[in-house]
Amino acid sequence: MKKYFSLIRLKQWIKNFFVFAPLLFSKHLFEIEYFYKAFIAFLSFCFVSSSVYVINDIIDREKDKLHPKKKLRPIASGQIGLLQAFLILFIFLVSSILTSLKLNYKIAIIIAFYFVLNFSYSFWLKNIVILDIMTISVGFILRVIAGGEAIDVKISNWLILSTFFISIFLAAMKRRSELALFENNDLLTRKVLSEYSTYFADLIGVISASALLISYALYTINENTIEYFGNDYIFYSNIFAAFGIFRFMYLSYKKSKGENATEVMLTDLPMMINLILYVLFIIFVVYYSRLIK
Repeated sequence: MKKYFSLIRLKQWIKNFFVFAPLLFSKHLFEIEYFYKAFIAFLSFCFVSSSVYVINDIIDREKDKLHPKKKLRPIASGQIGLLQAFLILFIFLVSSILTSLKLNYKIAIIIAFYFVLNFSYSFWLKNIVILDIMTISVGFILRVIAGGEAIDVKISNWLILSTFFISIFLAAMKRRSELALFENNDLLTRKVLSEYSTYFADLIGVISASALLISYALYTINENTIEYFGNDYIFYSNIFAAFGIFRFMYLSYKKSKGENATEVMLTDLPMMINLILYVLFIIFVVYYSRLIK
């Protein structure tokens, strides 16, 4: 089963937790009906994102053989044949469509758009500098929008902007880490990497990290935010946001771990603790802060 989990990128499903962001901030986190709808949207994205990963592995199987880590992927290494891969792709794609339709047509449209966008990425957009990382960012925004549509709540534009910049930041750090793996451009496994440099990736990373911290800070001091939560305590969550960004930058620059954000989130203890504390703090602010008034 390990090879199949690797093919569908089971660990990467953590990215789909962005779907739960609107639920967390909506004051409905502990209501079963709302949680169920958000969970269905989460499953839809898990299925469709896995289908995209399978497509990408099928297309890049020859290039992956040149990569020190990607050569171990099931298709590139020959553990899973093309016929099996296409069957798995079909199963997960159909599952994502059927699951999304359990909610409403808007979720199905978002899922379909996500698939088309990433299908285009696999064949074309991933080879166009800047558009490649922006496409990844739009994928995260779609997750957040789907989470809001699933439970029928309006999402703050500041949160959408924060999502955009955090995904740009992570994509830039990924590109930088990929470049650092190869000293000879002839060995680059992504065509678009020849258009980047570590310096350019660093600039994108620093600018997007700054924009993220600013947009999130503006969300926390926005009058509508304070009025909605009935307090201004959420402002202090900026501490966790700043630590998370700086810690990831440290791991990227000093430990060369920026290529896989999911692996960092699941293995780096300070990052895990910071994320847990952030979520607990938001839950306190949104649901229990009135107890200390």
